[in-house]
Amino acid sequence: MLRPREESELEQVEDALIDGDVPYQRGTAQAALRHRDFRIVYFGVFASNIGTWMQNVALGAYAFELTHNGAYVSLVFFAQLGPLLFLSLWGGVLADIVDRRRFLVSAQIAQGLLSFLLAAVAFSGNPSTTVIVVIVFAIGIANALGAPGLSAILPTLVPREDLSGAVALTSAQMNLSRVIGPAIGGALYARFGAGWVFSVNAVTYVFAVIGLLWARYERYANAKIEERGLSRLLSGVRIVRRDPLLTHVILTLFSFSFFSLAFVGIMPQICAHNLGIDPKSREYGLLYACFGLGAALGAITVGTVFASRDKARLLRPGFFAFAVVLCVFALTRNDTAAFPIIALLGYVYFVVITCLSTVLQQRLDDHQRGRVLALWIMGFGGTVPVGVLVAGPFSNAHVTAVLLVGVVWACVLAVWSNPSWIHRKAAMPRA
Repeated sequence: MLRPREESELEQVEDALIDGDVPYQRGTAQAALRHRDFRIVYFGVFASNIGTWMQNVALGAYAFELTHNGAYVSLVFFAQLGPLLFLSLWGGVLADIVDRRRFLVSAQIAQGLLSFLLAAVAFSGNPSTTVIVVIVFAIGIANALGAPGLSAILPTLVPREDLSGAVALTSAQMNLSRVIGPAIGGALYARFGAGWVFSVNAVTYVFAVIGLLWARYERYANAKIEERGLSRLLSGVRIVRRDPLLTHVILTLFSFSFFSLAFVGIMPQICAHNLGIDPKSREYGLLYACFGLGAALGAITVGTVFASRDKARLLRPGFFAFAVVLCVFALTRNDTAAFPIIALLGYVYFVVITCLSTVLQQRLDDHQRGRVLALWIMGFGGTVPVGVLVAGPFSNAHVTAVLLVGVVWACVLAVWSNPSWIHRKAAMPRA
């Protein structure tokens, strides 16, 4: 006797074989998209992320326009993503013990309202640089608290067999938004100013709210967390420390984000000093879009071409390829050549990130997912702005050197990512 979920999966397989031109293959991006609730959340968040990246690309350029100070640009970037480092643990605990739907919708609404407030400040005749940082920091807080829950509902939208395809599609969605958002945001900013970009972003949060309310997913993880106080907050750290594979993935991500990804936050300085591109221009937005396009293609490749490949074995060549392309980008002084180079950089970057994410997600049980994914979000989003903040004071006179530090560390991680060791740890019992 089949359970309802098994019957549903069997029907999907039959539909794929009867209606599809390509045989149904579990674990692919195509398989993940066959699930209704995944599609609803996926496209709602996709629309919202496009607005977010419109704001992201305009925000860095706007900060540079107001001050022409690399340290201030880095501070704004840190205010935007830095809360991920400090508050994701709280968000992870909340994602495992509260009603995820109410919590996630509240976080999306808060970010939308704060983006409207940021737009109002930008429309004022004499915007305060301090107020801008404060508002951006508040948006970052709401994002940091909600992000672990958004990641935690992903495995409840698809069967475990299709999780790798869902992870790849989610990575692709994040990066397609980096293509569409910067292209639109750069054009709007150059033509109408930052206020309109921030206003459009505020409206796009409506799509995420609709998706989260409409889709069906597990609202409660029913996690039994015995710890209290600080011990409860650090329970995700405890889970990771007891599992060598999780420890390897999280440490790899944290160090990669800190040393090798500073270029994401100091792009205005790279454009101004190395490439001769005005941060308040359509070309600046297109450069970001090329990076996002490459990243999206990298994520899609993992979910299609590499769907049946061992993700652990892709890490070492991925890190080496990233190091080579980042080195080329650091030494490039031709603005035309920078566009295809940064697209390739985005490609290898997200092949690595998507493989790491897949290894992590396949290792986790649902009752611990929110707390461990909080650590992933701390490393993926929260550690990058710390690296940018450290690099900021050096980014005006030594921007190339900052990028070359990232090249060296990517090579170190390539050596450290031994697939045989990873497989041995994956074969051990879960923590």
